[in-house]
Formats: sequence, C-alpha cells, structure tokens
Amino acid sequence: MLDLYGFGGQLLQGAAVTLEVAALSLAFGVALGIAGAAAKLSPRAWIRGPATLLTNLVRGVPEFLILLIVYFSLPDVLSGLLGTDVSISPLAGGVFALSIVFGAYASETFRGGFAAVPKGQLEAARAFGMPRTRVFARIHLPQAWRYALPGISNLWQTLLKDTSLVSVLGLEEIMRKADIAAQVTKRPFNFYVAAALIYLVFVLLSGPAFAWLERRAGRGLARAP
Repeated sequence: MLDLYGFGGQLLQGAAVTLEVAALSLAFGVALGIAGAAAKLSPRAWIRGPATLLTNLVRGVPEFLILLIVYFSLPDVLSGLLGTDVSISPLAGGVFALSIVFGAYASETFRGGFAAVPKGQLEAARAFGMPRTRVFARIHLPQAWRYALPGISNLWQTLLKDTSLVSVLGLEEIMRKADIAAQVTKRPFNFYVAAALIYLVFVLLSGPAFAWLERRAGRGLARAP
C-alpha cells in the first residue's frame, strides 16, 4: 500500500474535479462535434470551408498550447474588444479549451457516422414530407450516434488524461493535488503513482460504461431483417 501521509482525501477531491472537467468537456465537445460534422457535410461552401479549416487548425496545434491561448490570451483579446476587463476562471478555461479540442476530433468521428447512414432512409423520410430538422433528429442523428460511439469512447479516454493539463491553470484536480502533496512530503513517487492509478481506474471503468451505451444504441439492430 502507498503511504499517502494523510493526503488521500485531497487526492479524492482532485479526482472529483477531474471528473467534473472531463464530463463538462465531453458534453460541450459532443455538441461541438455534431455541429462541426454537420457543417463539414453542408452543401454550402461558405459553411463547409470555415468548419474544415477550424477543425484542422485545432487538430494541428498541441492541446497544451490551446489551453494557454484560451486562458491567458483570450481574456486580453476580449478585454480589448469590449473595453473592459475580462477574466476566465480556471474551470471555465479548462473546460472551454478541452471542449474545443474534443469537438474538433469528434467532428470527424460524427462526420463518418453521418456518412454511414443509408441515404435511402433519408430520401424516403423527405419523400413522406418530413422537415429536414425532423429527419436529422429522428433518423440521421440517432444512427450516426450509434456508428460514432466507438470513436467517442476512444476520445473520452484521451480526454480523461488530457485533464491533467489543466493543473497548469491552478485548478486543483488530481495532478495539482498530487504536486502539492509531493512537494510537502518530499515523496513524489507515492503521489504520482497514486495519481496514475486513479487515472487508470477511470479509464478502466469507462470501457464497460461505453460498451453498455453501444449495446443500448444498437438494440434491435441484430433482429432487424
């Protein structure tokens, strides 16, 4: 057993913050991913072009750099534009940056999911007079979600580990708590190993959770004629 010198509770608090950051980033990132995928598949070049450019830019820049830009540079830009001081909390900055990164990668996952939906189903729905918004909500998105889930699962595991970058903003998640405990006790091995084990547990528990979601999303598929 690792001796945590009374810092076990602090690490658990950091684990809760890590899960909060990851869950919020997942929610916003999925929304951004769906919007980005829809924009990339748009027949209008003025929508498709900027969406493709933005996602390529985000995917080509290190996550750590995006985090620094959002937290340190964006407030300066907004302050200049609005003429008043603008600040971003570490939680908001971390979630915003990680959501942008997740959304950029998820947009490609969802784009593949949308493309996998048989076009005949969409054409049949439109032939029956269904509005495009209802076709998207009732036919296109549910099936694309099923196809995209395995990729989203992989992105979630990466997101969990990327939350460690938020420690540079001062947010007291797992890595920040582990750093503080290591400096106080002079026992970095104990706390970094403990942090690694917590991340590992999160990732291992995520596998069955997403497997359940995939089974639920695919209910009735095997019985379909």
